[in-house]
Amino acid sequence: MNNILKHGISIAILGAGLLSVGELAAEQKPSAGILLWQDTSLSYLLGEQFKVDPARQQTLTLEHAAGWSFGDSFFFFDFIDYRDNDWGDNSYYGEFSPRFSVNKLTDAGIAFGPVRDLLLATTLEFGEGDTETFLFGPGLDLNLPGFDYFQLNLYYREGLNNKSNGWQLTPVWSITLPIGKSEIVFDGFIDYVFATQSAGYSNNLHICPQLKYNLGKAIWGEQQRLYLGVEFDYWTNKYGIKSSPAFKTDQFAYSFLVKYHL
Repeated sequence: MNNILKHGISIAILGAGLLSVGELAAEQKPSAGILLWQDTSLSYLLGEQFKVDPARQQTLTLEHAAGWSFGDSFFFFDFIDYRDNDWGDNSYYGEFSPRFSVNKLTDAGIAFGPVRDLLLATTLEFGEGDTETFLFGPGLDLNLPGFDYFQLNLYYREGLNNKSNGWQLTPVWSITLPIGKSEIVFDGFIDYVFATQSAGYSNNLHICPQLKYNLGKAIWGEQQRLYLGVEFDYWTNKYGIKSSPAFKTDQFAYSFLVKYHL
């Protein structure tokens, strides 16, 4: 019951933050809508060589990204089925990550070098088991040549029902390369968790890029986004569990994927 209460409080905090900054943005820019853009996608991944969890997995992923008059947000939810076991042996995990832009909320016009915005970055991690963690800290939007976008967020991790307290540095990126009548997209994220505060939770590095070809654009035209590709998942000390000869937690997994943007 205590874990449920903590989870609910975290969601309430994020929700209240969204409402308050949304109201502020609406007051400052009454002629503009709060929702500026949004993108929703569904993915199916079939992968092998995972550690800690069963080695073979299939995953259904729902993602939603949006730009708001106060910042941006990203949400994903994974439903994971463990293929080595009976169907129905599964798990789930998700994250909700709203960020609040100084430039959008105050018209400060922050821009220097590659930096084009300063943000308050927040994330709520949730899922099966003791996974609930609230993250908060500064974020940067960077304008780097060749990138569709590049975000850099530095979080403090506050475990709500676990001992994952510490710091986390998270770059997120996307690069689109034209090829023939279509394009290749290389995107992903890195989570580097360091300065952890519990002997039972180790520093860890999670690198998860995707390389995808837009088959939809090649067949049906500009507006269709049906991707085929591969995801690589490199994770040292997965879940903060120190790798050892007796129990190896360093992971290099791969998944074939199909992704469709609605």
